[in-house]
Amino acid sequence: MPLTSQRTLAAALTATAIALLTGCAGVVPMTAAPYATSVDCAEITVRLPDAINDLKLRETDAQATAAWGDPTAVLLRCGVEVPGPSTLPCFTVKGIDWLRDDADAPTFVFTTYGRDPAVEVVIDAEATSGTSALLAIANAVGSIPATGACTSPEDVLELPEG
Repeated sequence: MPLTSQRTLAAALTATAIALLTGCAGVVPMTAAPYATSVDCAEITVRLPDAINDLKLRETDAQATAAWGDPTAVLLRCGVEVPGPSTLPCFTVKGIDWLRDDADAPTFVFTTYGRDPAVEVVIDAEATSGTSALLAIANAVGSIPATGACTSPEDVLELPEG
């Protein structure tokens, strides 16, 4: 998916996330990702934690999705498009590579890199730590085997020493 399309999708999801973050208790309305029917997504869904810090897992109305907090502070969708090479910063948390889109900070969109299907997590950093949220879901997301990893310019370019 081209970077422009990724940013447009991220902006739309962020707008949805912001609307959800201000909601009340009850079922969290979400949209299933294109590949939400993947067996791997089902595996992730059953492994998700009941809480992230003090944010309790809530019911959602779409397959392979999850939400934590009231108001919602963390949203997860499994089965999003697998990202290709990107200029977004990449971070490894508990062995899982994540691309971070901070275009709508303090709401951050993290997408797994090097895993198929990909998982997207939207985090309201004013309500919880992004790192603690990614750590909490790492065991579930880690059930999808890594087929690639983030690289840095130093990994692919021959840079002069010194």
